[in-house]
Amino acid sequence: MRHTLIVLIAVCCFAAFSFSQTADELIAKNIQARGGMEKMKAIKNFRMTGRFEGGGGFTASVGQESARPNLIRQTFTLQGMTAIQAYDGATGWQIQPFGGKKDPELMGEDDMRDLLLAADFDGPLVDYKEKGSTVEYLGHDVVDGDDALRLKVTLKNGDIIYDYLIRIPSSRSARKSSSLSGALCGSRGGFGSYKPVAGVMCPFSISSGSKNHPDAQTSTVQKMEVNVTIDNADFALPASLKTGAAADKK
Repeated sequence: MRHTLIVLIAVCCFAAFSFSQTADELIAKNIQARGGMEKMKAIKNFRMTGRFEGGGGFTASVGQESARPNLIRQTFTLQGMTAIQAYDGATGWQIQPFGGKKDPELMGEDDMRDLLLAADFDGPLVDYKEKGSTVEYLGHDVVDGDDALRLKVTLKNGDIIYDYLIRIPSSRSARKSSSLSGALCGSRGGFGSYKPVAGVMCPFSISSGSKNHPDAQTSTVQKMEVNVTIDNADFALPASLKTGAAADKK
């Protein structure tokens, strides 16, 4: 299986690091900076709505519902049409009306990679051993002028993530952080506008774009709700796809 390279930015607010520290020690400090494991695990699901802004004044509405351990449904609405990508814990499916496809369809393996990463409720560092992943601390690095600690995460499926832990002045406020880049799409981006949600620090701004225009696209969270009533049917494979999905698993 080919390796997929994805770079993530995480946030830390402790003052100093030592190269002698282990990956597990750094992860533990990162979790504490985010609000602590107890508060993170207390969040069972969330619903987010927001606004997407692209170049040239292009705007759209975005939304996401997620539930433990790995259920996710993402929406993108423009001019009265809504694209959907969802994962029910076993199978990924989508509706892409902008390409003239108004019926649900199964997602291919390559299309699933980013969605599965997003479906990981706590992120790749939390409980990584139980997920079958390995983490290696690669030392200090500089990302867009910020001091960072570089972790190499090898997922169970063989995909590789480079996760950069960035220091911020305060656990309750953060300037726009360094880049989020993915080798698959050649894009750059960053997390910013961190705010506490149920005691856990969450980014309310995510930017992405080309290498020369890293802020060409921005998603801004307008509303975030946690531990709300979510119907698991929202994630479920549509009836029209169940026969095909069952055949693919044989």
